[in-house]
Amino acid sequence: MTNNVLLNNVDHHDLRVTFRHGAEHGDSVNQALIFPTEYEDVQREYPILFRQDESGAFQSVVLLGLDRDENLFLGESGWAARYVPAVHRRGPFMIGLQASKDDPDTREPMIHIDLDDPRVGREAGEPLFLPHGGNAPYLEHVAAVLRTLYSGIELAQPMFAAFDALGLIQPIELQIALDEETQYDLPGFFTIAQDRLADLGGEPLEQLNRAGYLRLAYLAAASLANVGRLIDLKNRKRAG
Repeated sequence: MTNNVLLNNVDHHDLRVTFRHGAEHGDSVNQALIFPTEYEDVQREYPILFRQDESGAFQSVVLLGLDRDENLFLGESGWAARYVPAVHRRGPFMIGLQASKDDPDTREPMIHIDLDDPRVGREAGEPLFLPHGGNAPYLEHVAAVLRTLYSGIELAQPMFAAFDALGLIQPIELQIALDEETQYDLPGFFTIAQDRLADLGGEPLEQLNRAGYLRLAYLAAASLANVGRLIDLKNRKRAG
């Protein structure tokens, strides 16, 4: 159960959040949803893959582990990576659409908070508001994370439509061998068709570049080199 409410500096002037990563906060997962607005940071750390949701629409995910509920980047001291996916950095906050004061037919994204989240309280943690009502630095950080999510959600569908129209999405069979006896077969994923991408030219290439999608395609393709890092982390865990 959640208790999501619109955040404001009157009712919540003294709220604090003790932010931390852990299994109890949903971080023990072997995949995380990401968005195109994160590709540049994500591709330095994790393999970017595509999958289809129940409706058949494509989504971007990063691979964090090989077994169920395994996040190889999560340890006792938190998340050990230079970049943490935005869905795992937002903490007890989320985006809610509220009717605009100026135009009731227009809905604007606003910050909501789950008051029942155990990280939310009034005694310890980072303050959300300054003594005189302005946003505290932590809340400014949260707002930036939520903007990344909101912008990424809007960007994802047209990006995948462009990739699909040009035949740039292809299934990938990930077979990861740790040793002669241990192998993981990870079905159901898609990736960028690099040969097809390399053959693009003329107007299709220009359109993809002009929309900003060409760079995103190359980032996603290059990120697959991070599968090697996952193997290293898994082998360290097995040895330990």
